[in-house]
Amino acid sequence: MKQHLRHIHPLAWTIIIGTMFGRLVTSMSIPFLSIYLTQVLGATATQTGFTVAVSSLAGVMISFYGGYISDVIGRKIVMLVSVFGWACVFFGFSAAQHLWVFFLVNTLNGLCRAVFEPTSRALLSDITPPDHKLLVFNLRYAAVNLGVVFGPIIGLQLGSAKSTFPFLIAGIVYIAYGLVLFLQFSVHRASLPVHGEARTPKLLEALSTTGRDKVFLPVLLGTIFCVLGYGHFSSTLAQYLANNPHFSNGRQFFSYMLSLNAITVLVVQYPIVRTASKFPPIIPLILGNCCVALSLLLFGMPGGVALLMFSVVLFTIGEVLLFTMMDMLIDRIARPEWKGTYFGTIGFNNLGNVMAPILGGLLLDQFGTANGPAVFVPLALTTAFGLPFLITAHKRLRIRELAETGNKANISA
Repeated sequence: MKQHLRHIHPLAWTIIIGTMFGRLVTSMSIPFLSIYLTQVLGATATQTGFTVAVSSLAGVMISFYGGYISDVIGRKIVMLVSVFGWACVFFGFSAAQHLWVFFLVNTLNGLCRAVFEPTSRALLSDITPPDHKLLVFNLRYAAVNLGVVFGPIIGLQLGSAKSTFPFLIAGIVYIAYGLVLFLQFSVHRASLPVHGEARTPKLLEALSTTGRDKVFLPVLLGTIFCVLGYGHFSSTLAQYLANNPHFSNGRQFFSYMLSLNAITVLVVQYPIVRTASKFPPIIPLILGNCCVALSLLLFGMPGGVALLMFSVVLFTIGEVLLFTMMDMLIDRIARPEWKGTYFGTIGFNNLGNVMAPILGGLLLDQFGTANGPAVFVPLALTTAFGLPFLITAHKRLRIRELAETGNKANISA
């Protein structure tokens, strides 16, 4: 393992460590936003749902272009502009006092995230040898969850459900992250790939190419429903617990659930990835969808704290199955010169994150927090709608790779 770690590019380590601190400060502020809006500003569940959802909607609208433009002008410019812009967004959150301001700032939050994240993942793919990519992508995912282990607990202590002060801390951390990235880009400039010199597809051509990809398209459609289910954890579930009369301190309990989620990821990630890597890459997504759908069903069932904690663990297993192999899958099916475009286009699956808080908010307003089954049964069913698309993608990928293997055999013969 130590030998493999030594081969990781210093800039990759910067992204991994920066991701950990970024998610630490994000998870101590953003997950409590829906609680703050309902309990401090007095917004309804539906208003809160739209305010939370606009971040993902903005991300869906820009993520493809963000990944594409990084293929054209290079990762450095795109990453630096977006990370410093992201810091300004968090300063905006800290100063906001009205619902419309939160709506506007959260829109910008989605834009910055949708540009920075696919570009950073494409850069990791650029600077990492093929035999180390699975390790690097999963180190990044572990860094995400290591930050989330402590973030919600710190956020709870700082009063994130009642104050915007934690957003100020997040802005300072992202400024520091941007400065370190700028330094690393300068130091390792000679070892980075050059973009913009090779022929890069025009925007419409790139969009049509990913849209015609018979494997990528059902993966995208299927993961929209996967992300839809995943998005309810930090939106619908947060409001459900915070306002549920059966829980005396739902906000505190939700922060513990967030930490349990992250700890479970760190515990199960390595054995699950080790096992999942032996199977075709879409099989883990299929199993993950099933786990998330079942856990949502259990969240709404009367069973007390023990059942909720078990549901969190099941949800987390599904999350790991869905997202640990996602980057490897995209890297596997994308053309080398279009990786930023593919990593950006998969961001359209954040339509699920757009729909999750809106659908959850409507159901909570309609049935109330005391009627868990009426809220969570529909959420589980809509999550399971992704299964037919993922099964189709699995079959098509097998056919494609068998055909490619046959062509190589014919050429060598």
